[in-house]
Amino acid sequence: MHRNKELYSFLLSVAGQLTEDWYATLNKNDKAGVYSSPDPKVIKKLKQQNNEFHLRFFQVFDTEEREFFEQLGEWIEDIGQDEQHLKTPIYFILREFFRTQEQYLDYIDRFVGLNGNQYTQEEINSWYRIVIKVFSEVMERFTEANHRYANKIMKAQQSTIDELSTPIIFLKDNTALLPLIGDIDTTRGMSLLENTLQKCAEKNVTRLFIDLSGVHAIDSASAHKLSQLIESLNLVGIQTTLSGLRPEIAMTAVISFNCLLIK
Repeated sequence: MHRNKELYSFLLSVAGQLTEDWYATLNKNDKAGVYSSPDPKVIKKLKQQNNEFHLRFFQVFDTEEREFFEQLGEWIEDIGQDEQHLKTPIYFILREFFRTQEQYLDYIDRFVGLNGNQYTQEEINSWYRIVIKVFSEVMERFTEANHRYANKIMKAQQSTIDELSTPIIFLKDNTALLPLIGDIDTTRGMSLLENTLQKCAEKNVTRLFIDLSGVHAIDSASAHKLSQLIESLNLVGIQTTLSGLRPEIAMTAVISFNCLLIK
């Protein structure tokens, strides 16, 4: 009942104006995110994304629901993984969805006003309802997509951090050096165990020097992980040598290594 070609044509004709009005009234004082960017290229792309949303959304008044959501879904995925939008707090983005929804409702009122009593209140109400319904679903889908892509980036960043926190330097004759810098907490200890074993196995390392001169603190749980690492390396035939032990770290290590000092 909500489909109406005249309304669809009317909204298409004002799509460009909708985008300009939206940007003109946009809060550009946000402390972070795409909406406060002064970069002309970012602004141009933002307007294009907004206008593309209009062109796809308005098809709800002209096409079947499944086809409509397929096309709008492509836009949602594109924006969900857009670099600038991923840097924008989600509540800023939802705010703009609600502002755009208000624009649509206002323009439906304009359309009704231009056409007098041509449409029943039931038809008009169906237009309002479909706009609100679709926006609710769009915001839900966008939030899910944004969360999914943000998590993907976080996992990639964590992988990079793990790589940097286990900087194995491969020397000659199947020998390698693992210089550790900074505190070793439980999380880093687990990463150290997994990554070191994998890298040493990949490079056929037979002797590994672990330099702890840059480590300022290590708790008993992390020292236990380091002990597990050494034991695991020994099990696969890799001889391990510790160097640069600070006195306070050595005391913790003695307990965790069961009084075993590897020279």
